[in-house]
Amino acid sequence: MAAAAAGPPPPTPTPDSAITLPENSTRHSMFVRIRLAGKSDVPHIHKLIHQMAVFERLTHLFSATETSLSTTLFNSPPFQSFTVFILELSQLPFPLDHHYSNPNYTPITQSINLDVPIDDPDREIFRSDGGFVVAGFVLFFPNYSSFLAKPGFYIEDIFVRESYRRKGFGKMLLSAVAAQAVKMGHGRVEWCVLDWNVNAIKFYQEMGADVMQEWRICRLTGEALQAFGN
Repeated sequence: MAAAAAGPPPPTPTPDSAITLPENSTRHSMFVRIRLAGKSDVPHIHKLIHQMAVFERLTHLFSATETSLSTTLFNSPPFQSFTVFILELSQLPFPLDHHYSNPNYTPITQSINLDVPIDDPDREIFRSDGGFVVAGFVLFFPNYSSFLAKPGFYIEDIFVRESYRRKGFGKMLLSAVAAQAVKMGHGRVEWCVLDWNVNAIKFYQEMGADVMQEWRICRLTGEALQAFGN
């Protein structure tokens, strides 16, 4: 789950890199892509959400299945309802595949150099159709600010798998959502953060987000929702 906070300042959009190998061959070259997810990505999305529940110590609240995700996601055009960006990596340049012809969103691609290779024990179970490795995701949907009289985006989930953390990938996902908000003329992006996750709080503050201590989340769910709704 991701934080109720004022949105970050308009970002400099993550540049699309030329699809060529990085010049510095003495380091470990990787290619990163952020693209729209679809129904075929649901098995990976389900595994990512479960890993996020484990990280947030909230597995007792986790009841999503691949079937329930397939039923509730991807029923509306992207950015008009629930939208998912997938973060995936490859050791070779990404091909100009069907994701690049998607009229709703052109993927962001970037080449990076790492000092050491990424050790990912779950690499094979997070292999996507093209042979790339899914490393993270962000799930968001429209909301509205009556004070600004503008729509915005609310980030429900943002998650990067453990092997890929502290490499700038979370920032790339947030930047992709913020850039889409700017492109659409939205007024803000907001999300939630757990109060014990001090590393995430520091990261969000450093990127310009206002962590609003005075706000509290109120939630009706389960039996309380049923009782109050009757």
